[in-house]
Amino acid sequence: MISVRNLSYQYDGTSRAIQFQDFSIPQGEHGLLLGESGSGKTTLLHIIGGLLRQYHGTVSIQDTALSALSEAALDNFRGRQIGFIFQRNHLISALTVEKNLALSPYLAGLPIDAARIDQVLASLGLQEKKKSRISELSHGQAQRVAIARAVLNKPSIILADEPTSALDDKNCERVISLLTDVARQNGATLLVATHDQRLKDRISNRIDLTTAP
Repeated sequence: MISVRNLSYQYDGTSRAIQFQDFSIPQGEHGLLLGESGSGKTTLLHIIGGLLRQYHGTVSIQDTALSALSEAALDNFRGRQIGFIFQRNHLISALTVEKNLALSPYLAGLPIDAARIDQVLASLGLQEKKKSRISELSHGQAQRVAIARAVLNKPSIILADEPTSALDDKNCERVISLLTDVARQNGATLLVATHDQRLKDRISNRIDLTTAP
């Protein structure tokens, strides 16, 4: 589960801290972080994912307070417990799909499980692209590889940053269906940061960052 309490964050060189409302999302449930650009969605997602520190308040994942972890322990925890889907895919274009996915367990200090890679690729309709380089894929295929990478280590939390903002209605529906289905298959909590109002019909649990805490 995700729990956020009394959280605020101030960027260097700014005079005002961003204040976030308290919320929690039980394990296995899905939530939306709503708000316009500049409302703090990505900041909050990065704090929950352990990418930003030096905040005030408490953020807990699976009853583990992230601020209590050392840098090394946080890196280990993040690699094993949290799957990220960024606005940009951050895939290595010169490597094959298979090798991009193999980096996920490798960097988390986990054994590379070829059967798990095959399983995840098959669930996303990508098995025939296993040996293809990222540079040979369509945008939609590369996006599915990024989703595959996020769930490969069976994380308890999946964080997605604006996954549908640049998509038409048909592809928006396809991507959010993929995210919710994959999260459900893996028993993971899904948190999507977005200003895309189309997603309100798909995920009822909403945290609106335009509402003052």
